Amino acid sequence: MSQSIIYDKMPVITLRGIVVYPGSKMNFDIARKRSILALQQAMENDKKVFLVTQTSLVTENPTKNDIYKIGTIAEINQIIKNSDESIKVLIEIKDRAKVSRVYESDNFLEADVEIFELSNFEMTEYDEALLKSVKGLFEEYYNFINKIPEEILFHVLDSEDPLFIAEYIASNTSIHIYDKQRILESTNVVEKLEILASALNSELNLIAIEETILEKLQSKIDKNHKEYYLREQMKVISEELGEKSPADEKATYESEIKKLKLNNKEAKNTLLKEVEKMSKMSAGSQEASVLRTYLDVCIGLPWNKASKDEINISKSQELLDEKHYGLSKVKERIIEFLSVKKYKPDIKGQVLCLCGPPGIGKTSVARSIADAMGRKYVRISLGGIRDESDIRGHKRTYIGSMPGKIINAIRLSSTNNPLILLDEIDKMLHDFKGDPASALLEVLDSEQNCKFVDHYLDIPFDLSNVIFVATANDKFAIPPALLDRMEVIELTSYTRNEKLNIAKKHILPKQINMHGLATSDINIADDIIYDIIDYYTYEAGVRSLERNLAKICRRIVKAKIQVKEEEKDPKDKIIVSKENISDYLGPRKYKPGATLDNDEVGVVTGLAWTNVGGDVMHIEVSVLDGSGKLELTGSLGDVMKESAKAAISYVRSKSEDFGIDRDFYRNKDIHIHVPEGAVPKDGPSAGVTICTALVSELTKIPVKKDVAMTGEITLRGRLLTIGGIKEKTMAAYKRGIKTVFIPKDNEQDLYEVDPVVKEALEFIPVDKMESVLKGALTAPVKKLNKANPMGFNLTN
Repeated sequence: MSQSIIYDKMPVITLRGIVVYPGSKMNFDIARKRSILALQQAMENDKKVFLVTQTSLVTENPTKNDIYKIGTIAEINQIIKNSDESIKVLIEIKDRAKVSRVYESDNFLEADVEIFELSNFEMTEYDEALLKSVKGLFEEYYNFINKIPEEILFHVLDSEDPLFIAEYIASNTSIHIYDKQRILESTNVVEKLEILASALNSELNLIAIEETILEKLQSKIDKNHKEYYLREQMKVISEELGEKSPADEKATYESEIKKLKLNNKEAKNTLLKEVEKMSKMSAGSQEASVLRTYLDVCIGLPWNKASKDEINISKSQELLDEKHYGLSKVKERIIEFLSVKKYKPDIKGQVLCLCGPPGIGKTSVARSIADAMGRKYVRISLGGIRDESDIRGHKRTYIGSMPGKIINAIRLSSTNNPLILLDEIDKMLHDFKGDPASALLEVLDSEQNCKFVDHYLDIPFDLSNVIFVATANDKFAIPPALLDRMEVIELTSYTRNEKLNIAKKHILPKQINMHGLATSDINIADDIIYDIIDYYTYEAGVRSLERNLAKICRRIVKAKIQVKEEEKDPKDKIIVSKENISDYLGPRKYKPGATLDNDEVGVVTGLAWTNVGGDVMHIEVSVLDGSGKLELTGSLGDVMKESAKAAISYVRSKSEDFGIDRDFYRNKDIHIHVPEGAVPKDGPSAGVTICTALVSELTKIPVKKDVAMTGEITLRGRLLTIGGIKEKTMAAYKRGIKTVFIPKDNEQDLYEVDPVVKEALEFIPVDKMESVLKGALTAPVKKLNKANPMGFNLTN
């Protein structure tokens, strides 16, 4: 015999009414907490666990005194979590082992176990006769029971291995658990067969006695009385369980399916087949429950139930004006959309995408479209979704499967033509589980969505009557194929005046009502709201403004309660003024205006685009004595770094025209910095700004403080078109800029700029860098004097 193998502190799972033998694979459910914890411990280690049978079936938490000393070592192959918090485990039984020591804890049992082997033997005539007798007893047992699969009998009759036969029969019969354990513990194969033969003989005797008793009972019960009794019994059981009989349930489902009046014969036939399949299953089986849930979902869908559009263009315009201040171009496009829908109701395929910075009312605009049409409104949040099944649903073969978000939205609306808002469509992700954006391609394509197949339903559902509206902060983050299926409507940042009107007409009344105040309790003048906008918010939308107004309301409520508790005379109205606004909101957080205090050398105001709107940034350049090193700081991206290098090359090529030492790039170190270094920055549109700052620093000519610029520069000094003109110019307007240089090719984009911004700013379209320098610098650059080889800027 080989040396025994010892395992220290192996997790123990106690079995109730089961004995397992080496060489077999099996699966069973684990529900007891201690067993689940032991299973988890095994999964964290080597996936091996010690299985041992407990001596009593009724013991809930067995101790070391409640288990047998011989068990088996198993390797865990797979675990699956059931819906009822239990765990199904698939294991492979490796070796038999005996316990040498048991460790008890509050969590689970652990044991030191030692593998042992069976004693060697050679078959004798007695052994062969005993083996033949065991086979005969098992065949007789099989004929009595009629519940054992036929392949088990074939395996037994075909085998000549006494060890396999002894343990295989023991595991597939209902002999007493004590006999099964004795067979496991015995190290002698012949002894195993003797124990099995005795147990099978006893079991056959019991079966024969039971058969005799049943025959006597059956003869005493009249056949008709028996049938009546059984039917009544089934009826009472079904009533107690709140269930219908299989026939009644089948008829009910078939009736509900006919009421749906499905135009698709394939869908109708599929549902009727599922009903027929369910009627043949046991009412309490898991498969029947899954089918019942599936049929309930399908029948609950509004296949032919639609709401009627009630579009009135005049009322729709009034509704949009009432709920949304400003956004004139957006509202105009929505009215056009509604007009076409009223003029040609059967038009399909229009998908709107409301794109703009956070807090400007994209979601509320979508709700207003639904209200204007009289349609049900359902919102689907797509932010962070990374699984295709969230859109298309899960197949019914998976545990916990369910329909996707699209079909669930249809169920919630109870109509087949709601307005579904696909919120944050630019925030979807993709990984190994699938690409939800690709799944949306079919949903938003009018040529395909008339037969949209959800994986859970597995039958087509018509989505062509649904109106889809999407929202996004950054349209460039939307996959091109998906973006191509949508019409993008840009929503820009609110102006200072628009925020004031939104606060007065919408936000402040809402907050006063939410906090239980009356209009007479609070007085906030327009200039105070302007102060909040300028000094306490920095945003494209109005969410931060709403939070600040809510904070003021809370402070007022607190003050009123304190006055009441101290029994003082309450004030008729609390006035928020410039003197006490800091008492409500604290010190000022932002400084309005981005213009510099003075004309400065080497500092230029640039315009940037972000996914939350436009912004301004000051680009600073310092030229120091050195050896020609270039330093770029401020979390600049690769494209922005390349723009800086292009600007330097351009200045080098024009050094003589700008009155700059042609060897400045050799004997000077250039440091280009963009403040707010913690914020990543990238893009080509800062090229013109960097070039202007560099020329200013090298010529020592200041840049005008109220000038801003944007544009990509080439090595020849041409300005190329850039994006985000509307957002960038809005940022310039908010920050007090007076003049903005833009590329000449972007002049056509000025029609998108808000009229208030156009009126406040002077736009100078340029196509050459020389034109920018001429307008931005406080003095013209002077061409290098050949009599002045050191490159100093000589005055007249």
